[in-house]
Formats: sequence, structure tokens, C-alpha cells
Amino acid sequence: MTAARAGGVAPDLTIGVVGPHDLVERVMLMGHGPTPVPSRLVAAAYRDEQEAADKVVRLGSGVDVCLFASPVPYDFARKAGVLTMPATYVPLNGAALQGALLRASLDERFDPSRVSIDVLGRAEVEEAYGEISLDTDQVHLREEAAGPGTLAAFHERLWRRGATTVAMTCVHATAERMELAGVPTIRVRPTGAAIRSSLQTAALLGAHHRLEESQLVTVLVDVPTLRETPRRVTPRYWRDELKLALHRVLLQEAHRMNASVWPLDDHSYLVIATRGSVTAGTEGFRTPPFVERVREELGLAIEVGIGMGRTAHEAESHARAALARSQSSQRTQGFTLDRDGRALVPAPRTPPRTPPQPKPKGLEILARLADKLGDREQPLVVDAENAGRMLGVTPRTARRLLRTLVEEGLAWPLPPNRSPQPGRPRQLYRLIVEKLGPRP
Repeated sequence: MTAARAGGVAPDLTIGVVGPHDLVERVMLMGHGPTPVPSRLVAAAYRDEQEAADKVVRLGSGVDVCLFASPVPYDFARKAGVLTMPATYVPLNGAALQGALLRASLDERFDPSRVSIDVLGRAEVEEAYGEISLDTDQVHLREEAAGPGTLAAFHERLWRRGATTVAMTCVHATAERMELAGVPTIRVRPTGAAIRSSLQTAALLGAHHRLEESQLVTVLVDVPTLRETPRRVTPRYWRDELKLALHRVLLQEAHRMNASVWPLDDHSYLVIATRGSVTAGTEGFRTPPFVERVREELGLAIEVGIGMGRTAHEAESHARAALARSQSSQRTQGFTLDRDGRALVPAPRTPPRTPPQPKPKGLEILARLADKLGDREQPLVVDAENAGRMLGVTPRTARRLLRTLVEEGLAWPLPPNRSPQPGRPRQLYRLIVEKLGPRP
């Protein structure tokens, strides 16, 4: 689902809209209004706020800016570390909260002064109540964002105790849970004015980001080995061979960054690119470009300075200052100067979250078998018939479960016993009870 400006103007920006289905639909329908920059809207709707981070990852580099339908999905995505583009959200304070209070006052079952509210801050709630001359003495708040189940339990506990008459939630999935539990619920929804204002903010953020990404960047590459000194004079053919090899590597790397390379003198090169391409090639200005590949392929140590500026001359001046700074310091941070001449030191990279490893299903089977066999000094060995009796299953099922233990590294198949009787020889398995850890 997309929306673009009417009038035949091609959209310059792509805004990803992340939120529950009903709010995303409202934002998409309002997306036809005027914004500072022609924009195209891309919907990324979810059923549960905790899916927000995954929706942002799916949007990827296809959008210039993300607009979240409320602060809740924005907070989940920010904490997950997936926001690699500008982002904003539709606020739910002020008029949105007052709209929910108005709906509560129109229902004779509800008392607006005895409610529970999630996500919104105390100062925001007190300001909204103060503007309509209501006190907050019996208003219960949970300001911290949490999962839908946790928030639903907060509201339900207060309502069943009689401390509140209605729950006001900013979270779509929480509202669904409470309605199923029979708890009176009013959703705090953004106003149309807030949505239009947020769309304009998102368009401005995206346009500014686009301008930053297309900003001219100058990279200076200096090769100390190629500098001539009175004490160090190298053969000309060796220098020419090394310069050709270095130039080839720089051209290959610059091609990946959509950049251009020119030799400045006998020992330095000038690279012209955009901020967006250099950002991608330096992991967000965390690592100097070209350094690792030149060291690996040519065995050379090079020095790099990156400069930005309002003009090409200013960018080159900042690049020379950054190069001088990196040459006088052993630290790699600060090899980039922004357009104001300040060292650009990026935030440390957020390590990706490693999902918890699922517990092998065979551990439970292994533990049951070990308990049945008891403490023995010799290794624990079973076959399908014995295992079946201990687990209360057929030998065929026990054989399958023992193969599962083998696949998960919890048992070893032993060589089959040779038996004078006809038929299949018994297959024994050595149980690796050590994988269970220390036992009481």
C-alpha cells in the first residue's frame, strides 16, 4: 500500500509508516495532503508492538525515514538498535489524551479522574488534566514501555480492585487483550492534526538526511613509504610499480563507493565521493577506508583523512587537517572532520542481539533415562527395548527417541552386539549424562 502526491510530481522521498493496521491506514489516507517535499508512503503494519523492530528491518534501505504511529513502536525499534535512518513518531500526549478523557466523560460508567494510563509521562498527564481542571490524585500511571501482556496485567489488576473505572492504553495489542478479558478500555489515539504535523516532520527529516547523504566528501590517502627523503632513496622502477598497484586497488575500492580517484603527488591520492557512499564504506565513519585492503594485498601502511565542507575547497582543507591529526596520533578515531571542522567520532557500534539458543528437546529424554538408571559408576548404556520400558513407549518410538539423542550429541551409538540368534542385532547407545551438568 503506497500513497504519492497528486499532480504528476514524482515523489522524492520514501516514508515508511510503522504501526498497527488501523493507525497505519489513517496515516496513509492523510498522506495525500501537502508536505514540504513530495513523498511516497510505504505501509509496515503489525499486530503487536513488539514486531516493530522486525518491520523496520524489512523496510531496510528502501525508505529514507520512518514514521511510527506512536511512541511505543519507536521505543521498541530504538532499543533493538535497528534504526539506521532518521525516524520520528506521532505523539499521543496533549490533545490525544484529552480526546480519550472526553470519550470517557461521555460514558456514564466511567469517571475520568479514576483511570489507569500507560506509556505517557507524569508531566504530560498532569498538564493534560490541568488544562481541563481535573486532579490526578486517583490516576494510576505506568510510564515505562513494556510488552502488551505486562501492561494489560497492570490495568486489569487496578480495575478488578476497584481502584479505576476504565483503562486508557497507548498500545494496540494491550487494548485487544483487555477487551478479551472484559476490562473497560479506551485507546489513546493520535489526532488528525498530530498525524499531519508528524508527516511534515518526517518529510523534513528525510529531506535533510538526503542533503547530508549527497554532501561532498574529500578523502586524502597518504603513503609514507613513497615519500622521498635524503636518507631514503628508492629505485624509480620500484616506486612506479608500487604506485600502479596502489592506484589499481584504490580505483577498485572507489568504484564500490561510487567515488573518483586522482593522484595528487608522488605519495598521496585524492578521492571525491558523497557522504552517503563514504558512510557505507566506513561503517558509519568507524573504520578508515582502504586501509585494511591495502595492508592485506600490498603490505603497505597508509594514512587517511576525511573532510566535509560547504565547498570542495573547504572539504579538502578539512581532509588535510584530519590527515595531519591522524599522522600525529596513533588513535584511529577522529580521522574525519565534519563541515564545521569538528572531529566526527561516531557512537560505538551496538552489538547485534543474539537470540537465546533453544534447549535441545533430547535433554528431557536424557534426564528421564538417567533418573531411571540411577547412579552408577560405569557408563550408562541402553537399547531400544530397555529405553522403551523406562519411558513407557514402544520399542519403535524408543528407537526414534534414541536417534534424536544421537543427533543432538547426547548419546553415542555403540557397535552392535554379535548374537548367535537370528534377526537384527541389538543396537546399544551410550548416554552422555555429562551434558546434564552437575546433578543434586
